[in-house]
Amino acid sequence: MRARYASPASAASVRPPLLARLKVGTKLMLLVLLPVCVLIGFTTITAVTDWQDATELRNFQAATRQAFAVAGAADRLAAERTAAVLVQVQPTAAHRAGLAVAQHTANEVLHLARQHAAGWTGPVDVPGRLTWVTGRLGTLRRQLAAGTLSTAEISSRYGDLTAYLIGTVNGLLSAAPTKDSDRAADTYLAILQAVEAAQRERADVATVLASPGHALLLAPSQWPALESAELNTFRHTAPGSLAAELQGVLSQPAAATVDRVRAGFLTDPEHAAAATSLPAWLAASGARIDGLRGLERAAAASLADIAAADLAAAQRGGIRDVVLSLAVLAVVAALALALRRSITGPLREVSAGARTLSSGDLDFDVSYTGRDEIGDVAAAFRDLRVTAERLAGEIRATNAAISENRLDHRADVAAFEGTWAQLLAGLNDTTAAFARLHGRRQRVERELEGIFNLSLDLLCIAGVDGYFKRVNPAFEETLGYTSDELTAKPYSAFVHPNDRAVTLAAQDVLASGKDVARFENRYLRRDGAERWLQWNARSVPEEGLIYAAGRDVTASRRAREEQAALRRVATLVAQGVPPADVFDAVVTEMRLLLSAENTRLMRYEPGCAVVLATSYEPGLEIPVGDRVPLDTETVAARVWRSGRPERMDRFGELPGPIAETFSRLGVRLAAGAPIIVEGRLWGVMVAAWRRAHPGPGIENRIGEFTELVGTAISNAEARADLAASRARIVAASDETRRRIERDLHDGTQQRLVSLGLQLRAAQDAIPPGHAELRRELAGVAGGLGEVLAELRELSRGIHPAILTEGGLGPAVKALARRSAVPVQLDVSVPGRLPQRVEVAAYFVVSEALANTAKHAQASRVQVRAAVRDAALELVIRDDGSGGADPSRGSGLIGLTDRVEALGGTIGISSPAGAGTQITVSLTVREG
Repeated sequence: MRARYASPASAASVRPPLLARLKVGTKLMLLVLLPVCVLIGFTTITAVTDWQDATELRNFQAATRQAFAVAGAADRLAAERTAAVLVQVQPTAAHRAGLAVAQHTANEVLHLARQHAAGWTGPVDVPGRLTWVTGRLGTLRRQLAAGTLSTAEISSRYGDLTAYLIGTVNGLLSAAPTKDSDRAADTYLAILQAVEAAQRERADVATVLASPGHALLLAPSQWPALESAELNTFRHTAPGSLAAELQGVLSQPAAATVDRVRAGFLTDPEHAAAATSLPAWLAASGARIDGLRGLERAAAASLADIAAADLAAAQRGGIRDVVLSLAVLAVVAALALALRRSITGPLREVSAGARTLSSGDLDFDVSYTGRDEIGDVAAAFRDLRVTAERLAGEIRATNAAISENRLDHRADVAAFEGTWAQLLAGLNDTTAAFARLHGRRQRVERELEGIFNLSLDLLCIAGVDGYFKRVNPAFEETLGYTSDELTAKPYSAFVHPNDRAVTLAAQDVLASGKDVARFENRYLRRDGAERWLQWNARSVPEEGLIYAAGRDVTASRRAREEQAALRRVATLVAQGVPPADVFDAVVTEMRLLLSAENTRLMRYEPGCAVVLATSYEPGLEIPVGDRVPLDTETVAARVWRSGRPERMDRFGELPGPIAETFSRLGVRLAAGAPIIVEGRLWGVMVAAWRRAHPGPGIENRIGEFTELVGTAISNAEARADLAASRARIVAASDETRRRIERDLHDGTQQRLVSLGLQLRAAQDAIPPGHAELRRELAGVAGGLGEVLAELRELSRGIHPAILTEGGLGPAVKALARRSAVPVQLDVSVPGRLPQRVEVAAYFVVSEALANTAKHAQASRVQVRAAVRDAALELVIRDDGSGGADPSRGSGLIGLTDRVEALGGTIGISSPAGAGTQITVSLTVREG
């Protein structure tokens, strides 16, 4: 049964498990160290937690110090409150002295507290709060000195400040990190608030005792109840020793006196006030408060001790855990390294031997001979090495036979067993298959060689270094170079200079491994002619080669360019541009098509050819209007004599002056073709080159283009002739009208005037008594005068004299006066305009006003005339019914003919119901 083995490629594509990617030493270290590291991790987490707790405890310890300082300030303010109350109710010298001492002490304590809080950065703004209390205390003292506060207000204001400070202490101690520190903080706060309640009670009772009238206003005090509640809290949270001390304080005589006074005020306030003296109350309550202060100091000391002890314990625990973890890690790591060295050493030797063997080096041997599993692997490796040497010998013999083309050689399969025998059998099969493929390859190469040489397309193999490696005969036929010449220089040397940058860019794209499809560039033939080639190319980067197929598209591209040029020329003709512009476009298109340095269009006249238009590069200027005699050896003269395309590129054979002229201008070739218009030789198109050589047959290309250009020229001339004819007709019509007007004025009118005078004379000569004859002559004379007036009006309509004498402005005003529809004039014409322009404008206005009066049913007409940009702009608009159609009447058609005959434009807009507007533009330049 044949064994199946995975190929190296498939084996490499399978990602091994994570543990399989680790070395044996690493696995061993993981096996030993991983549990230890996990243990160390937990220990480290515990140590970090301890250090975090230590940090919190350290912060809490600092907060307790701040709390003790703030509590001291609160106690001093409470003492100052009692002194202030006594001064208020009994302003004696002793009480004032006591107040001064209390204020001084309070100032010192507050100052020390602010200094202590100077560097504090905790969550409670201790410096800010102390500053606020100091400011409020100053205000309170000023009011106290001014005597503006009552006893109740004094007690309340001081009470607010002490309560604010005690609240600050509460905020500082609220973040106790341990249960013990939290209980100690509660104990301290309870005794602190109990002392404050006792001090408030002391001040209130002193107020009553100093002013007996207040006894009736004093309700059962709230402070004993508050003190009792805080002391109960103290008993529950404080250690047994402090609870015992509290019991001792409350058992003292001073405490008993205070209890009696409290009971008296609860049962009979007036009797209690009369029976208790102020000094006795102050002494008893002061002694009791001092006892409570002692408890407060003891609670503060206990709190400080607990915070310090917690901090030390946390720090010791963190250090102990870290040291223990490191010690365990060191011991285990030493043991793991010793085991690793004993295992990985032999494995490393076997692995190095296997890698050496796989790389083809059979000289390496494994020296390890241990009796463990690694020793068995080493022995198997040595056996494999011997087999590999024999197998390599057979493979080398087979390779040598293939290199020497001894394809009948076969390896000795019988000397091996198993997979090795199968491998050599496959090698023999491969050698036999290679022999068969070699024969087929030779046949295919012969077939491809025939296709390569017979193809009409350009086929080549180029390198990424920019050189042709091989070209087919179509290359030689298209470009005129031999195969050796094409492969001797970089192929960019044969490319037109304007296309080399694009060609090199395409070469870079192909070198990167991408294909290039339908890329076009120009190559230069040996004779200088340009050939447009279209390429499809594919690169083989691993071989450093580019396979390309090209096609000569010069003819098709040339045809497209010529058709596009002819369309542009035909468009100009259709737009009715002047012939000179058409001629300029023709020579420009021709120069771009032929890549010539000079092109010119010439028209044959008797004895010469006149340059009508030219397009050139500097150095080959030929002015428009230049005349070339037809009795010389020039392209124009040769075309005139032969009537077919001609070229000149052998200037040495020409007469001396002509040859010198071409030599001075650097012209290498000149060619021309006739332009036939309506079956006659109209002119010639000539082109000249001094750098590029257009190749043979260029004169026939010019001839193909001029055959179609002749039609465009014919159309342009016909349009120009038509415009000139229309202008002549209009001019002749105007001249005829002026002549009729002069004949009527100088002839008929004068004769009628003379006849009228004769009739008047005959009438005057009739003798008396012939009244009937006199009346008849008077009637004839009157009728003759009417005929004369009608004739004068008729002559003014033919060509008004006011237009000739005064110009367009007065003439238009006269038309406006005679109009049956009111006219609004806006005429801004500086001076006189050309006569043709004035006449055309006059008749446009006259015809428009007449049409408005007859058909528009308008109530108003606007006439605007102004000269802008060397043109007369004329606008006539009415508010009539609109709907005017130029095709239904000869009047508007005549106006259009007259305006366009002068090269102007006219536009008529007449939507139904929206009036009619006529817009005319006439150039005012002569010529």
